[in-house]
Amino acid sequence: MMTLAESYRPRWLRLMLLLLSALLLMPAAAAQGDAVSDTEVIRVAARMYCPVCENIPLDECQTVTCSEWKEEIRRMLAAGRSAAEVIDSFVARFGDDVVGVPQDPLLRALTLLLPMLGTLLAIAIGIATFRRFGRQERLRLPREPSHDAITTDDEYRQRLEADLRARR
Repeated sequence: MMTLAESYRPRWLRLMLLLLSALLLMPAAAAQGDAVSDTEVIRVAARMYCPVCENIPLDECQTVTCSEWKEEIRRMLAAGRSAAEVIDSFVARFGDDVVGVPQDPLLRALTLLLPMLGTLLAIAIGIATFRRFGRQERLRLPREPSHDAITTDDEYRQRLEADLRARR
């Protein structure tokens, strides 16, 4: 028959194995706590554009290059960099095309103001042109043909008939 101490031995062994496995899994759980979620990566990637495809946001593109960029964004965020720092890093390396809008405040203002000013200028020119046409006197056609036109037509016919007779 088993003694009381011998019957508890398997329980102690199980408890020790459980504690050992918990200790081994702790670093993996801690690393998952530091991991950056897909939502955070997509939030940053949505503000950037694909370097390969034209006018496709980075969060929607499925090319290999975009996948590599998303992983790089994940690593940068996990290292503690903010979203603005990550975007600035990509802009510094690849240019303003990454974000689609110039980062320089003067260039950004010009890209926003010049189209508006051009539109306003075109509208002003159109209004001025229509007003000028509205002010001009309209061409009035005479109700009856003048005698000068009749004589000119008669003279023309006579000359034409004379030329035709001369050719015969």
